[in-house]
Amino acid sequence: MDKPLVSVILPTHNRAESVAKAMESVWWQSYNNMELIIVNDGSTDTTGKIISKLSQENSKITIVNNKNNLGIVASLNKGISVAGGKYIARLDDDDIWCDDEKIEKQVIFLEKNPEYCLTGGGVIAIDRHGKEIARYLLPEKDEDIRNAILINNVFAHTTVVFRKDTFQKVGGYDGQFIFVEDWDLWLKMGSIGKFYNFQEFFVSYLDQEYDNPYHYRNYKIRRNVGLNIKLRKKYKDGYAHYSKAILFCWISYFYSFIIFRKELWPVIFQIRKLIFGSPPYKYLHNNESFKNEK
Repeated sequence: MDKPLVSVILPTHNRAESVAKAMESVWWQSYNNMELIIVNDGSTDTTGKIISKLSQENSKITIVNNKNNLGIVASLNKGISVAGGKYIARLDDDDIWCDDEKIEKQVIFLEKNPEYCLTGGGVIAIDRHGKEIARYLLPEKDEDIRNAILINNVFAHTTVVFRKDTFQKVGGYDGQFIFVEDWDLWLKMGSIGKFYNFQEFFVSYLDQEYDNPYHYRNYKIRRNVGLNIKLRKKYKDGYAHYSKAILFCWISYFYSFIIFRKELWPVIFQIRKLIFGSPPYKYLHNNESFKNEK
């Protein structure tokens, strides 16, 4: 089989301490027909020097420089606009691909199954010291993904590989859905093709929230409530469980204000299962304080 080009898009902003490791993990892959596009989003630390040095050592690296900090959506769209690959892979500047055959597995699957447009996989969450916190897998089959995707974002952004032509057909990432731009993209893509999640762990993900999980998670839930409702309304006719999705959004919002939520979690979790069914995530968790909460 001829190996189609895969374009890896890695936006970065002031991540001098981690961006080199993220870049290195790309070249650990068994799949060798790749290009790496780094979008330096107005970094003011030594990130620019680090990525410039690494690009001089590898002709497969392209750097796109934003003079000012444009944000994740503009940076992703800009990076993909110069990508030459048939497929697009995503990686964040503080994450590492931990399966050396990740890209190969996803490309083979997409080449054999042209009706599919998007693939993802499982995540190993780590803290800033590299200690494993948790592992989780997401729904595997298209039917199960569609059944859950309006309630939960069931693709981990830095695990995905998708078709560039599908991305272009749906208009790319939408700036009005900042913070949930990936979720919006998946929902758009689902109108064209099918979904698949490998039941394997593809990425080591730095969980920035681990040291204070409740405070930051509460903040995100409250910050995003309007966007989450808007997103679900946009796709209510294309996916199942719209009413449950809106209810889940509001319950999560009000739940974020509960002071003793950790102590109440066992009861809340059983109520949640009764209303929404079991969470779509398969967890192996070392921290019970936020098990099944994502």
